[in-house]
Amino acid sequence: MRVSRAALALALVPVALTACGSTSSSTGQASTATATPAATAASPSASTGTTSSVTVKTASVTVAGAPTDVLTTTAGLTLYYRTTDTATSVTCTGGCAAAWPPLLATGTPTGSAGVTGTLTVFAGPLGSQVLYNGHPLYTWSHDTGPGMATGQGIGGFKVATPSLAA
Repeated sequence: MRVSRAALALALVPVALTACGSTSSSTGQASTATATPAATAASPSASTGTTSSVTVKTASVTVAGAPTDVLTTTAGLTLYYRTTDTATSVTCTGGCAAAWPPLLATGTPTGSAGVTGTLTVFAGPLGSQVLYNGHPLYTWSHDTGPGMATGQGIGGFKVATPSLAA
């Protein structure tokens, strides 16, 4: 029996939402850096998204049927933010963080052309999480390659765009 990708994705939504139900807040210290162009970045770790140097990029991705400029990782994966997070508190830990890996960095994040906001690092519960205009950034485990934005609207997550306001 063949199962379509759409049916599989719909079947996984309750699992993802359950995983995102856990909440935790953490108060940490943020360091600020204005987004500047960078030429290279290290490869992300498969489990945590940690790199020694993170470069946030932009790409045009179809979101809700329309081409949209979004923020991406160096590898081109779409970045998301969660509406319940703040610059000093993240609500996605445990099972939620397994489905929505946070973008972590051990150095100062930079932005390529088109990334006009402020990138910072927050000492959160899972490590040094990258923030864009005060919003902690995540990838979605079901986006398996560049150009995908299948996590829009799931569990309070939205696609991060260059115009995301503080």
